[in-house]
Amino acid sequence: MVNGKGNILASHRSPTPRTLREIRYSLRLLIGKFRLAAKEIRAVGIGCKGIIDPETTEVLALPGDLHYLEGQKLNALIVPAVPTSCPVAADNDARVALVGEHQWGAARGRQNAIMLTLGTGVGGAILADGKILRGAGGVAGHLGHLTVQPDGPVCICGSRGCLETIFSARALEAEAFAAMHLGVKSRLFNSQLRPPSCEEVFDCARKGDKIARLVVERAVTVLGGAIAGLVHAFDPEIVILGGQITRAGDLLFAPVQHEVNWRTKTLLRRKVPVVKAQVADPSGVVGAAALAIESIAIANNTTRKRGILFRQ
Repeated sequence: MVNGKGNILASHRSPTPRTLREIRYSLRLLIGKFRLAAKEIRAVGIGCKGIIDPETTEVLALPGDLHYLEGQKLNALIVPAVPTSCPVAADNDARVALVGEHQWGAARGRQNAIMLTLGTGVGGAILADGKILRGAGGVAGHLGHLTVQPDGPVCICGSRGCLETIFSARALEAEAFAAMHLGVKSRLFNSQLRPPSCEEVFDCARKGDKIARLVVERAVTVLGGAIAGLVHAFDPEIVILGGQITRAGDLLFAPVQHEVNWRTKTLLRRKVPVVKAQVADPSGVVGAAALAIESIAIANNTTRKRGILFRQ
């Protein structure tokens, strides 16, 4: 539950179910908890993976373990638990995060910005001339599927060599595990012989482990190069990075900024800052609230004070 200033007033968390029936039940339970705490629910915002039609809230495409949501209208999952008069807004989770940054965070007052969310995959969103770019079919902004290595690893989207196959938590963990499988000496490899986590890879790189540094440096160089290409394409005022991997701090931001600077200085003749998301909300619910508040303002031409939201 989020107010008009982007403050989280109350929150509940539940593991995402793996069937449609279970997610309907889980959402009703979650919303029920908020309805007990709130006098009035003014709107609902949903951030969800995949390609979402913001007009109908239908999930048009969603490969992976949430594929059962394809063809479903997200508002239909919510409406049974809220009044039918309550507006429900939905969009891709990375776009929702950028809406939150535009409303309350690093993109506030900006007209042109790029955002990437760095986690198990790579999400993206683009603010162009003050509006979220959606494209002809609603697919614009899926920056994690920018091809950075044409003959690279197979991606969940069906292509090869997408950015998220090189730079993402799963990609970093997979490369570290490959070295472990080959028996390469590294402090990454613990006594339990389990694959190292992304956080552990960055931590070992920070401590000077050679293999961890090689894994991180390669991935970060690819990310910086991809961002430089996006900067040339969209000429943003700022690039915002969000998601769990941004906890790596300077080990991520400093080399990415260096890559962007030297690759773009000849044409742009200015530096485009690469900054961390300012909305302190790793789950994306604040951005979803901003989407809900925006939908009310558009519908009623006024600014409302409260919002409630869930992220799949």
